[in-house]
Amino acid sequence: MFDTVLYKKYPKQKIEEALALLNYKKVSYMPKKESNTRPTVYIFRHGQTEDNADFIFSGWRDSPLTEKGREQALELAKKLKDKKLDILISSPQSRAVETMKLAVSLNEYAKDREISMDDRIKERGYGELQGKSKLEIQLENPELLKKYRRSYYEKVKDGESLEDVVKRVEDFCREIVPLMKLHKLNVAVSCHGNSIRGLRKYFENLTPKQVCEVETPLGLDYISYIID
Repeated sequence: MFDTVLYKKYPKQKIEEALALLNYKKVSYMPKKESNTRPTVYIFRHGQTEDNADFIFSGWRDSPLTEKGREQALELAKKLKDKKLDILISSPQSRAVETMKLAVSLNEYAKDREISMDDRIKERGYGELQGKSKLEIQLENPELLKKYRRSYYEKVKDGESLEDVVKRVEDFCREIVPLMKLHKLNVAVSCHGNSIRGLRKYFENLTPKQVCEVETPLGLDYISYIID
């Protein structure tokens, strides 16, 4: 889990306080607007990964699901069991693809459907931060961690800003929404915490400040929007 060097470098209480801050997430309201007659998009985040469990910046790393992550996706599957899902779209990152497979595994209508992949809904590219410990940064420079995790415009070196992610996600939405309307299709989307921020900005017209405040739980649940 955590480098024992940290316990030699910092007091145990300080580490526990940092872990408490990293663990605390005020999960955002999960809107569920669905229809039996109008196209609906179902959006969910991948289950817990090894990087999530170890507080590592994943970004474009391919960190696999943990056993807990698979259990979360199977819990989500119970909620999606009776949904009519015509198209399955996932981020190409393995954690999102595996979550999609598990999330539709109980759905007789969708479980054998092909999963399309789209780079525009990948996780935020964290550049030089990828593979680094959030815990260590929280201990050494908490303001730096906050700046990179909660700023809309701040770009990580060799990586992306949240604004960059939102732009590519909105481009994805502008392509998929007209097709859903034209062909009356329901779509399931498996992606990541930051790409979901972009999706929520598009469908809810959120401000940049509101986008930064969105927190989506790993696996377990979905959000949905009717496409009018």
